[in-house]
Amino acid sequence: MLTSIALLWLLGMALGAAARKLHLPALVGMLLAGILLGPFGADLLSPALLSVSADLRRLALILILLRAGLSLDLGSLRRSGRSAVLLCFLPAACEVLGMVLLAPRLLGVSVLDAAILGAVVGAVSPAVIVPRMLDLMEAGYGTEQGIPQMVLAGASVDDVFVVVLFSSFTGMASGGRFSPAALAGVPVSILLGAALGLGLGGLLARFFARFPLRDSAKAILLLALSILLTALEDRLGSRVPFSGLLAVLGTGLGLYRRQPAAAQRLAAKFGRLWVAAEILLFALVGAQLNLEYAAASGRTAVLLVLGALCFRALGVLLCMAGSPLNPKERLFAVLAYLPKATVQAAIGGVPLAMGLSCGQVVLTVAVIAILLTAPLGAFAIDVSYRRLLRRAG
Repeated sequence: MLTSIALLWLLGMALGAAARKLHLPALVGMLLAGILLGPFGADLLSPALLSVSADLRRLALILILLRAGLSLDLGSLRRSGRSAVLLCFLPAACEVLGMVLLAPRLLGVSVLDAAILGAVVGAVSPAVIVPRMLDLMEAGYGTEQGIPQMVLAGASVDDVFVVVLFSSFTGMASGGRFSPAALAGVPVSILLGAALGLGLGGLLARFFARFPLRDSAKAILLLALSILLTALEDRLGSRVPFSGLLAVLGTGLGLYRRQPAAAQRLAAKFGRLWVAAEILLFALVGAQLNLEYAAASGRTAVLLVLGALCFRALGVLLCMAGSPLNPKERLFAVLAYLPKATVQAAIGGVPLAMGLSCGQVVLTVAVIAILLTAPLGAFAIDVSYRRLLRRAG
């Protein structure tokens, strides 16, 4: 397993650097590293590593949400008002709806399988969006209008909203039945997760103020508690709707509200951990891709992803309706909500691991969505922000 991890890191770093030279996100090279080393490529990876890849992907997702929560200023976010709240769920809901309408016709899957596919593809990527929005906040682009903060918060909660939907849909596909109670559990899950996370973050801020610790010790404590929050969600199961991932985000937010300086230092710590975790996350997803199946369904999958993106863009524009943002700033919000990568990497292989009939098609479309939208979205953000956003001062 250690040899496999070393190979993934080395090849992932090399191909990631090569992708950046070509003005592509590094994650494209990392995906390619996993494809080349995985069982459908050179088959050099240990089966033991592949068997724990789901846990490693979850750990990477926790790191991303912690970093986002520790960097998000809710005070500046309030300026965006209704638009910020709608961005948390409306674009993703529109994309899931688009997938339900398009996937049965293009891929011949059932409506429930299309809903699962929509939940996987419907989330935007913190791996692409978070660092870019943080850079814009530091440079002052769009900050007076709250645009980077709005996109950062909306993308983070959007991911949790989609993951909650994914859990509900896969539960139904595994033998459960749909009920109004299950649908009502989605907002309850989000509210409980946010409340527990904010409360825990506030308690940690008081604890750190009373018992000074090194930042490294604080980071370990925060990461351990975040893992336990996601484990609590698994333990509660369907008895109590609870979003562990949103609780993780809320913990970072709660700590930032009480101790912003300490939160920013911890965000930097987790940013360094992400360097290693990012390679494993995307490389392990690439290792699961069946190249023959992907080649057979690639063209149709590309059309499906692009069609669903049109629904997402419509959802973003609906969120901006009535806001004080000008047309250029609204266009930037649409572009910033294009990239997909992290959540698709974290949950794209779950239906296949569960033995669901749609598993292979979900994984294939998830990887194609990453390869298509992550470079497109990253390039669109990097090229457009100077022209579309106003700089503070």
